[in-house]
Amino acid sequence: MTTTQDPRKLDMARLASQGQVLEGRWPLAVLPRLAEMHLPSQPAAEVHWRAQGELRPVLGGEAEIWLHLQAEGAVAMSCQRCLAPVTVPLEVDRWIRFVRGEHQAAELDADSEDDVLALPRWLDLAELVEDELLLVLPIVPRHEVCPTSLPQAVGEEVMEEGRANPFAVLAGMKRPSSR
Repeated sequence: MTTTQDPRKLDMARLASQGQVLEGRWPLAVLPRLAEMHLPSQPAAEVHWRAQGELRPVLGGEAEIWLHLQAEGAVAMSCQRCLAPVTVPLEVDRWIRFVRGEHQAAELDADSEDDVLALPRWLDLAELVEDELLLVLPIVPRHEVCPTSLPQAVGEEVMEEGRANPFAVLAGMKRPSSR
């Protein structure tokens, strides 16, 4: 008999051995570190996630435990150019391999392109989803094209067309030094 597991206390070995699929939606409040990034002035968002366990047979060895993790959502952040809210879409589609210990996970993670984690007794899927979504956040959120013109700094002069660039003038004044 297959029973649905609690995604906050997930038995990965059982999920994989039964080939179960879990999916759902969480409000950002369930993911506090990601919620911190969301502008409070913007409407609340949610994250849709899907997790599928899989056992992959290994010739002459123990089957490997894999998790196919997919998540998508959006976070409203401040554009670093115009400071207006910008909606940043987030999407994760990853296969993660679980192994029997931290040491083995560290060795395999260093030598492999696969994402490798130590197999915990219980996995908090919300934490894993949140970690993966945080990793895809842009370092500098910004609009492709800002909706308003950017403010000009006080005292900054706009160069008139045809006026020489001051750095080009300085470069022309630079004399080669003789030794």
